[in-house]
Amino acid sequence: MSLSRSKIDRAGKALAMQDDLSVEDTRKFHDIFDEYRKSHLQPLTDCTVKLQNWLSSLGIKYYVAQRLKRKPQIIRKLNRFSVRLTQLQDIGGCRIVVNENKDIDNVVKFINKEILGAVGFSIKRITDYRENGRDDTGYRALHIILDHSGCALELQIRSQVQHYWAESIERTSVIYGYRLKEKEGDDQVINYFKRLSAVFHEIESGRKPSPQQKIDIDLLREKAENTIRNSDSNRVFDSYVNEDIIKTLIAKEEKRAGFNNWIIVFDWNTGSFVTWDIVSRDSDKASQKYVEYEYQYPASDGFEVVMIGSSDVATIRQTHSHYFGIGSYDSVLERLDQSVVGFSRRIDIDSDARQILLALHNRKFYGRACSIQTLKNHYCKSVMSFDSSLRLLVDKDLVSMSSTNGPVSLNSRKSGEILGYL
Repeated sequence: MSLSRSKIDRAGKALAMQDDLSVEDTRKFHDIFDEYRKSHLQPLTDCTVKLQNWLSSLGIKYYVAQRLKRKPQIIRKLNRFSVRLTQLQDIGGCRIVVNENKDIDNVVKFINKEILGAVGFSIKRITDYRENGRDDTGYRALHIILDHSGCALELQIRSQVQHYWAESIERTSVIYGYRLKEKEGDDQVINYFKRLSAVFHEIESGRKPSPQQKIDIDLLREKAENTIRNSDSNRVFDSYVNEDIIKTLIAKEEKRAGFNNWIIVFDWNTGSFVTWDIVSRDSDKASQKYVEYEYQYPASDGFEVVMIGSSDVATIRQTHSHYFGIGSYDSVLERLDQSVVGFSRRIDIDSDARQILLALHNRKFYGRACSIQTLKNHYCKSVMSFDSSLRLLVDKDLVSMSSTNGPVSLNSRKSGEILGYL
């Protein structure tokens, strides 16, 4: 399909304004929209694979995943900002999560250096939201707008603390039923997240919040939580992480090694995902599947369909964790001290490594040997990044391993530290 900018913008405007369109015009505008969005997928995949290759030599821990922006999200943005479809620069987006704020600066310098020697890549703009936060929600990250062969792509770089906040607000949005990052919902809830983001930034900058700040945040949290609880008409509080589906994802990925596109169907009515399908690496076929799923699971019925690409499904569980279900809890929002402990542990060792520690601790493998195969295939079947997480625990001397192939045991001398992680 030959598309001019005027055709694309007209289609975007018509779909955003929800004009009284004929069936024929509606189909035509959707086809134009879908074709234009599809044109971003191959450049985005090229960019993500290139970033993975570059960052592998940087020597820091990171997660990389891409996503092709959802149609309802694009249409809402066209309305909110009164912009043309061809002006949007985040239809194709890539997320990088690193450990600390200082790592973001190192990644930006590194990417700047690598792009100088890369054919077809250039940096159009860098916007840093880390110091002041973006808009009225408190969102913090650094964004790079890349140009790859004439296609604008957004590169979003977060520290673990910034990512922890972003996933918390996404998780809360699922429970609450409002898109808080788009400033939907009660002002009390939005203000809580804005203030929480500011305190997180202080902590990440090495400054401790005062006792009064802690009290203020917890008072805001209680008010926001009451507002959210009173709105829970769909019993989202009863949802759970479906580990059986996660195991299925791993099995699918094992048959398709390398970079894969995945389509998630998430149900906002229940706070859990409906299905997760691996689709073709070919941009035409993958985009067609994306459109088919969008029609099958409409946003008007409370579904969210998103296409995410990565070389490792375990990475997606880190970069888009709220899609994996809400989990059980007694309160909607964490106390500040819980949050601080949470992202401190997350920076140090990931959730998969903590699952391995818990499995060994519960079975009292302190100084007592457990074979790697038993640990992997029986006690830690849901741990997706088992090998790399086990290596991390061995490197930190929390787990002892007698040889390359095991067996393993918990380091009795580190029992206090292990309990701290758990």
